[in-house]
Order: sequence, then C-alpha cells, then structure tokens
Amino acid sequence: MEKQQVIEALRKAGLRATPQRIAICELLTESDAHPTANDIYIELKQQFPSLSLATIYNTLDVLVGIGLVNALGSIGDDKVHFDADVSPHINLACVKCHKIVDATSNFINQLNDEINKKSGFELFGSRILYYGHCPECQNKISQNSVMQPI
Repeated sequence: MEKQQVIEALRKAGLRATPQRIAICELLTESDAHPTANDIYIELKQQFPSLSLATIYNTLDVLVGIGLVNALGSIGDDKVHFDADVSPHINLACVKCHKIVDATSNFINQLNDEINKKSGFELFGSRILYYGHCPECQNKISQNSVMQPI
C-alpha cells in the first residue's frame, strides 16, 4: 500500500489523513510482525506524543472495514493482531511465543477462485490462520522434556 493509496482510503472512509494515521498505515505495511494496536502505540508514541490508543483503534477499524488490513484475532495472547498483507496467504501462529509468520501455497489462489465461483461473493481477500508451535518453541519444549527428571 503506497502513501497516496492510504491518504485516499482514509478520506473515502471519512477520516482526515493526519500524520499519525499515515504513520500507522506505513508501520503496518512495512512490518511483517503482525502488530497489535498496543505494539503500534508503543512504536509511534515517541514520534507522536499526542497519539492516543483511540486514534489507533479507530484507524485500524476503518482499515479493516475497507479491506486494506486484516484483523487476525488472538493467537492465545488475548490480543488482536493486524496484517496489512491482504494478498492470499497463510498465517502461521505460535501459541507459545505468539509469533506470526507468513507462508504461501500455490493452492491458495485455486481455493479463492473456487470459493469465488461457488459463492458468488466479491472477495476482497482471504485469511487462513494455522496454530501450533514454531520451530524455536518446539526446540525449547523438547529440551525441557529431556531435562525433566522422570
């Protein structure tokens, strides 16, 4: 998403394209970390001292509503994570460390085409979220089980 697209999208949604809102959008598009609203707040608060969590939540709600951002929901941490990559892809969420990574599959586009044809929906995007343990957490779990006395 480019800066001009962000400005146009915010205006169409009835919001002013303030520097804070543009920074929120830029942070989302430049990050592959799938931040929460609080993560965004912490990242931008020093640059924008008057920034409020309400501004972040309102901006995120609008961006989700117009299909420019996906809300991934909680991954076991009771926080909503956001993803500005609305292209068809898979999110892999670790329920132990709460890391989210993107994965691709050739079947995603085929599935989207099939759903589009069968449902008649005009699709804006898709979201597939798998839960599990990332390789690092699997390693820690197996090391802990080896060290545990029987």
